[in-house]
Amino acid sequence: MRIAAAPISWGVCEVPGWGHQLPAGRVLAEMAELGLTATELGPEGFLPADQDLLGRHGLRPVGGFVPVVLHDPGHDPLPGLRATWSGFEAGTVVVLAAATGQDGYDTRPELDETGWRTLLGNLDRIAAEAARAGRVVTLHPHVGTMVESRREVDRVLEGSSVALCLDTGHLLIGGTDPLDVVGRAPGRIAHVHLKDVDAALAARVRSGELSYTQAVRAGIYRRLGLGDVDVKGIVAGLTAAGYTGWYVMEQDVILDAEPPAGAGPADDVRASVAFLRGLA
Repeated sequence: MRIAAAPISWGVCEVPGWGHQLPAGRVLAEMAELGLTATELGPEGFLPADQDLLGRHGLRPVGGFVPVVLHDPGHDPLPGLRATWSGFEAGTVVVLAAATGQDGYDTRPELDETGWRTLLGNLDRIAAEAARAGRVVTLHPHVGTMVESRREVDRVLEGSSVALCLDTGHLLIGGTDPLDVVGRAPGRIAHVHLKDVDAALAARVRSGELSYTQAVRAGIYRRLGLGDVDVKGIVAGLTAAGYTGWYVMEQDVILDAEPPAGAGPADDVRASVAFLRGLA
């Protein structure tokens, strides 16, 4: 298994006000101490533009999360995306989220038919352009974006050719069984974010009882193997289907303060990586 880390497991997030933000040097050092050799890039501005900080910690980039508005007929996302992926190293997967245009992931509008036609058309345009540029682009179904629910995931699968980032946590919270996606559309999966989830808290998010941010604070994401996602079944299904991409270990957290060195998020990631290596 090709196992990578992600800064969000250390609470580093693009959402304004998302808890205490740890410095890149500490996050990358702890990734390296856990024996990891790859990571996603984190939000814009997390890594210094003028330093090879990843290389100094023995890490390579495998993906970059890019929230982008795809549903607005008056906005062309391609120019900005070209500039973004041209700054990524070769082999780094572009992980799109269908952003609402608002900050955060607690509220979202409903798309009308014009919005859906625009979103699906943009996904195909982006996928075609990325292929010509030798880039891999995926769409990440994500809570609080325009593609969250099972109906919306199915509409993307049926109405576009874009590859998926299979995020096991966001799919489950949005009402989609990630193992079902593996079973019926394995050829569409080009990147994987592995999360485990407390299904009871996920149901409270879907019902509107809790916001997404409140649920993260309440611990909706669990160490791999301790939640309600069938991580073992998903990995087995992907392996049987010939998946050879990265498994990015993600446990979104919100930190209130700086944890002691090597503790806090590092303990959770250490346990989850051990679980994954046990599957391998």
